Amino acid sequence: MFRNLSPGAIGIRADLPASLALAARTGWQGLDLPVVEAARLVAETSTEQVAALFADHGVRPGGWGLPLDWRKPYDSAALNELRQQAALAAQLGCTRAYTWLLPFSDELPFRENFQHHIRQLGPVAEALATHGCRLGLEFIGPRTMREAHHYGFIYSLEGMLSLAEAIGPNVGLLVDCWHWHTGLGTIADLRTMRPEDVVYVHINDAPAGVAVEAQIDNVRDLPAATGVIDIAGFLGALRGLGYDGPVTPEPFLPRLASLAPEQAAAEAHAATQRAFELAGVA
Repeated sequence: MFRNLSPGAIGIRADLPASLALAARTGWQGLDLPVVEAARLVAETSTEQVAALFADHGVRPGGWGLPLDWRKPYDSAALNELRQQAALAAQLGCTRAYTWLLPFSDELPFRENFQHHIRQLGPVAEALATHGCRLGLEFIGPRTMREAHHYGFIYSLEGMLSLAEAIGPNVGLLVDCWHWHTGLGTIADLRTMRPEDVVYVHINDAPAGVAVEAQIDNVRDLPAATGVIDIAGFLGALRGLGYDGPVTPEPFLPRLASLAPEQAAAEAHAATQRAFELAGVA
């Protein structure tokens, strides 16, 4: 596994060349691919020149957020565009795409919602598979996200694995230690997975002094900052599975967004490095 930067997750807004330079200066091993921007750069230059941007900075591509809005009706043109994006991402060595799912619905009961997600995400997964890309589904753990809604939906690792398997063979999980913790996950749960089940990983920490059932989704901290989340056990279990992909901090910390990009990236990297050290990850 490698330390990966997603600039937006720590409040940084920068284009791909600037993000790569920042990642290289502050010690990151990987950087998420803004696939829409990359496609525009390729149109202006070439795939080889965009690939050289990563190589010249010694930074590998991490993953890419699914640009297609699958939550709404979409057509064949949208799927064709996604195939083109997947082809480019694969050429750049970035085959891990990801998206997140709401843990509730105010319209559909659980079984109907399960089938709805298969219908919506099945064609997306097939389009990605055309170019060897995988899709990671992120479950949302906090009870506070679903308790005021009419129908609950998947909020745990086991439940999302079941949906992933129903959607397609190239579908797995984006595993976020925050959602694993707030969904009452255990180390034993992580150890039940196969290496191919894990597509992408987020890390962070939770505020101290707040009961797990009262945690609020966007109130977090940097990895290993408070010790509430067992980051050593979490990363150690993933290492035991043989996970070799990006590990990206997603702390949603307003203080970071107020810092200069260099300082925010360096602080987030130091926290991520500390989490790796606690887990014994080289």
